[in-house]
Amino acid sequence: MAIITGGKIIEGVYYGLTSAGVPGVGTSEVQTITIGGTPTGGDFKLTFEGFTTAAIPWNATNATLIASIDAALEALPNIGTGGVTTAVGTMTAGIGTATVTFAGNLANKAVSTMTVANNSLTGTSPTVAVAETTPGVDASNRGAPVGAIVTDVTNGKAYINTGTALVPVWTVVGAQT
Repeated sequence: MAIITGGKIIEGVYYGLTSAGVPGVGTSEVQTITIGGTPTGGDFKLTFEGFTTAAIPWNATNATLIASIDAALEALPNIGTGGVTTAVGTMTAGIGTATVTFAGNLANKAVSTMTVANNSLTGTSPTVAVAETTPGVDASNRGAPVGAIVTDVTNGKAYINTGTALVPVWTVVGAQT
């Protein structure tokens, strides 16, 4: 059996993690894409942490536009399949807002805000903008495997990760008071 200290594995048990208070589960980042003006066609590209999407065609059908945004973002190597959930915000006929919630490997952590790499929309003064609407917060001890124990050194309690390494869920161990 392996033995590691200071947040490492010792005899098959991951331990040595501490928290000043209850370990946090984190918050997944939400960003809002706003399409303004009166677009009638064309496309746009988004950049996320150094990678740029393929052209995203504008469409007046909300579901089609949302699916195109989602597919383009998930095609990026630093996001991948299931890495975002894209939804209609205030969008009507392809104009308004769409929300992008980071998920998968990017859940429960702070990420960079996407930027508009190219706006080739056509029509009357079409615009595309991205804003962070819910900042991501890194989960405590993100990366700790299922079954890892964290000691709350402020309150003297132990917590076990019942979630996943990337999306930990810290559950109090036993009936501690």
